Amino acid sequence: MITEIIFTIAGSILIIIGFIGCVAPVLPGPVLSFAALILISIPTGFGLFKPVLLIILGAAAVISQLLDNVFPVISSKRAGAGRAGIWGSIVGMIAGMIFLPPLGVIIGAFLGALAGEMLFNRENDKPLKAALGVFTGTLLGVIVKLTVSGIITAFFIKALLY
Repeated sequence: MITEIIFTIAGSILIIIGFIGCVAPVLPGPVLSFAALILISIPTGFGLFKPVLLIILGAAAVISQLLDNVFPVISSKRAGAGRAGIWGSIVGMIAGMIFLPPLGVIIGAFLGALAGEMLFNRENDKPLKAALGVFTGTLLGVIVKLTVSGIITAFFIKALLY
């Protein structure tokens, strides 16, 4: 009984950190959310979820994390952005998360990409287009990660209620 409570509390903390990780670029949000499912499954001998479901959700968590790294690169290349725009977007997202939560993540990603392009990629004659490309890819990655973490969280809550 006490083991279940400890694993449930630890899993709940991981779910929260997982959602934070969906917008904070340094934390693997969906992977941490999936780890919460594993934690609450341990005391029951993995009887809470079918193995196929755990495999699918684990794969979705890893794939969404990988796509989060791929989307900004693809969209920035299409828009003509350089590394400065991508890094500016990441820095802006972190600053926005700290200073203007929760919308600061979105605003910061765009402004950071624009600043990065204007300051460090001066040969780019369309910094706004490049910033929009980086922003679009970054936002798409966040949306995919939030979706996967949300689905995992729904299974987590369902397991706790039943």
